[in-house]
Amino acid sequence: MTTTAPGTRIVLADDQDDVRSGFRLILDSQPDMTVVGEAADGLAAVELARRLRPDLLIADIRMPGLDGLEVTRRLAGPGVAEPTRVLVVTTFDHDDYVRTALRDGACGFLLKRSGPGLLIEGVRAAMAGDLLISPQITLRLLRTTPATGPEPDTAPAPLSPLTAREEEIARLVADGLTNTEIGAALFISPGTAKTHVANIQGKLRVRNRVGIAAWAWESGVARLNR
Repeated sequence: MTTTAPGTRIVLADDQDDVRSGFRLILDSQPDMTVVGEAADGLAAVELARRLRPDLLIADIRMPGLDGLEVTRRLAGPGVAEPTRVLVVTTFDHDDYVRTALRDGACGFLLKRSGPGLLIEGVRAAMAGDLLISPQITLRLLRTTPATGPEPDTAPAPLSPLTAREEEIARLVADGLTNTEIGAALFISPGTAKTHVANIQGKLRVRNRVGIAAWAWESGVARLNR
């Protein structure tokens, strides 16, 4: 089932008809989003994404044919010549699933029970280059994320490489805020927040916002019990 329309073009991949129907209603209600295709299994999802070239594919984890993790790897993983953005939306929040999806290029990991608002926010974040993870799993994931910086015995760094403002932004990233939310909290524009986040990634030498958040927890910039 396919259609063509302007705006963010989305393909849905989920083996449950009612889930796809619900997501379609939510996303099609947005003036700048259109569901252009649906797939009930992983193989069909990969084929449809390669044929339609959507802006984003929303994939469940457990599907027949190929699971959502393999779909993510084939469409967004390292070495893919023309990657497709993949947002994982699932019932299953196992740590291994989250880490594998993010490692293989997913631009977000949301739980179905998070509700329609976060689904819409997840799409917007993906299109803005942000990484959104459901708040229900963010803290647990970050508590167990391994260090991403240099080994302590090769490059001890007693001082933070970030400015006070950048540390403040890193703390908000660790709290799971998007660039828009960071901008609102600090009274700066989303674009300025995005620039700060990019600069922080460069200074910390991490790939994404999960790396920033992990550094914030490990360095003590973010506190688990503030």
